[in-house]
Amino acid sequence: MAENTPEPAATLLSSLTVAEDATATPAATAPPSAPTTAVVGTASPPPLQLFNSMTKKKEPFVPRVEGKVGMYVCGVTPYDFSHVGHARAYVAFDVLYRYLKFLGYEVEYVRNFTDIDDKIIKRANQNGETVTDLSSRFIAEFLADVTELQCLPPTHEPRVTEHIDNIIDLIKEIIKNDKAYVVDGDVYFSVDNFPEYLSLSGRILDHNRAGSRVAVDTRKRNPADFALWKAAKEGEPSWESPWGDGRPGWHIECSAMSAHYLGHVFDIHGGGKDLIFPHHENELAQSRAAYPESEVKCWMHNGFINIDDQKMSKSVNNFFTIRDIITLYHPLALRFFLMRTHYKSDANHSDKALEIASDRVYYIYQTLYDCDEVVSLHREENISVPVPAEEQKLIDDHNKAFLESMSDDLRTTDVLDGFMELLKAINGNLNDLKKLQQKLEQQKKKQQQQKKQQQKQQRPQKQPENHIQALNALGAEIKHKLSILGLMPPSPLAEVLKQLKDKALKRAGLTEESLSEQIEKRIAARNNKQFDVSDQIRKELAGKGIALMDEPTGTVWRPCERE
Repeated sequence: MAENTPEPAATLLSSLTVAEDATATPAATAPPSAPTTAVVGTASPPPLQLFNSMTKKKEPFVPRVEGKVGMYVCGVTPYDFSHVGHARAYVAFDVLYRYLKFLGYEVEYVRNFTDIDDKIIKRANQNGETVTDLSSRFIAEFLADVTELQCLPPTHEPRVTEHIDNIIDLIKEIIKNDKAYVVDGDVYFSVDNFPEYLSLSGRILDHNRAGSRVAVDTRKRNPADFALWKAAKEGEPSWESPWGDGRPGWHIECSAMSAHYLGHVFDIHGGGKDLIFPHHENELAQSRAAYPESEVKCWMHNGFINIDDQKMSKSVNNFFTIRDIITLYHPLALRFFLMRTHYKSDANHSDKALEIASDRVYYIYQTLYDCDEVVSLHREENISVPVPAEEQKLIDDHNKAFLESMSDDLRTTDVLDGFMELLKAINGNLNDLKKLQQKLEQQKKKQQQQKKQQQKQQRPQKQPENHIQALNALGAEIKHKLSILGLMPPSPLAEVLKQLKDKALKRAGLTEESLSEQIEKRIAARNNKQFDVSDQIRKELAGKGIALMDEPTGTVWRPCERE
C-alpha cells in the first residue's frame, strides 16, 4: 500500500482492528478510581458440566461433598526445564481451579512432583550431582515458570520421596488382596487378578504393552504386569521395605498421595491425555485393588501441543521449554495461546499462533489502559447517572455468554472471542466521547444565543457522563472476567504494555534506538514525497512485527502480527 494513502489498522485474529487513535504507552499508570461502583453482569451460572474420560461424555458435575471439591493433577518429573506441553496441562487445570473457586467451591487441589524416577537418576549421574539436588533445582524452575503463567499455587504440592511410607502401606494392601506378587525384591501388579483393568482407556489386554518407561521383564506372570516396587540397584537411592531395599514404581505414587490428601473417593483427577494409559489406568487399578471403594468421580484429560502434527515431547527432542517461549513472548501471551484451543483438543504450536496471541493481549490491555486513563480524569466527579442501556445490555449478554461457555466444559475459545464486542464498545465510547468533548468545547466559544439555539436543534444523544459510566462498566466487566481466567495482569497495565513492546522488539531484532532511527528516516522520506521509500520502511517493519501509525502528535508504533 502506498504511503500517501491511509494505512489499515493491524488485524487481530483476522477480524479484530486497533483503534485509529491508539497512542504510545506512558511509562506508568495508577489504577483510577471509578466515578461510581461499576456493576458487572449478575446472571447466575448454569450447572457445570465436565467431560468425563471414563464415561466418554459430558456430565453434570456434582461434588462428593456439597460446596467442596477434591482435585488431583499429575505433576512433572523434575529433571529438566518444563516444556510448553507441560504448560498446556497446568494452565488448563488452573482455569478449572479458578472457575471452581469462582463458583464458590472450596477446592483442595493437589499437584505432585515425581522426584524419584529413572530419568532423574540418569541425569543426576550424568551431571555428577545428587538426585535430591537435581530434582529440587528443577522443581524451583518449574514453580517459577508456572508463576509467570499466573497459575495459582495448589493446596498441596507433595513429593514422592516424602510419601514412601504411604506408598509401602498401599502396596501391602494390594498384596494382601492377592492383586500383586513379589519377585526377587520387586513387586508387580497382577492384571490377571484385576478384571476391571483397562476400564478407563478401553484398550484390549491383548493389545496392551508393558509401559513406555520400563523394559519387559520375563519374570512377570503377564507382560502387562507393572512394577509397584523396584529392588535397589547399586548407585541408586533406595528405602527399606518388607520386600528389601528399593524404590517405588512410577504409577503407585499418585495412588498413594491422592488417597493421603483427598481420601479414597474424590472428585476430579486430571492430566494430559497421554497419561490415560498406562499411568492413570494403572493408578485406577492399584487404588481399587487396595481399597475397592476407591473412586474418581470425573477423570479429565487435556490435549497435546503438537509441532508439525507430532506431539511435543522431550523423548523425540521436538520441544520448546516454557523458558524458551517467554524469553520472546510475554507469559500472558503464552497463557492466552494455550487457552485459545479447548483444553481437550490438540493445539498446534507455531510462531504465527503465538504472534496472534501476543497481538490480541496487547489490544486487550491497550484498550483497558485507554479506558482507565479517561475514567481517571473524572475520578473526583460525583457521576451518578445509570449505565446507558445499550452498554448495560452488552455487559449482561457478555456475562451470560461467559457463564454458559465456562459451565459447558470450559469452552475458553468462545470465552476469549466473547471479549471482542465489549472491547469494540470501549473504543467506540472513547471515540464518541472525544468527538463530543471537542464539540462541546467549540460550543462554549460561541455566543450564548447561538449556543442555546444549536443545543436546542441538535442535542447530543449522550452526555459525557453517560460515556464515562459506560466505559467504567465495560472496563469492570472485562477485568472481572479476565481475573477469573487468570489473564488480568497483577502489575499496572502500562508496565505490561511496555513488556509486550520490549518482547516485540526482541523478536524483531531491534532496539528502541534503532526503531526510532527507522521512524525518523520514514518521516523524512514522507516529507520529501518519497513515498516508495517510506512505504518500504513501513513494510519491512511490519514484516518484523512492528506496526507504525501516523497520528496528529507524530508516528507511534505497536506490536503486530508479522505481515
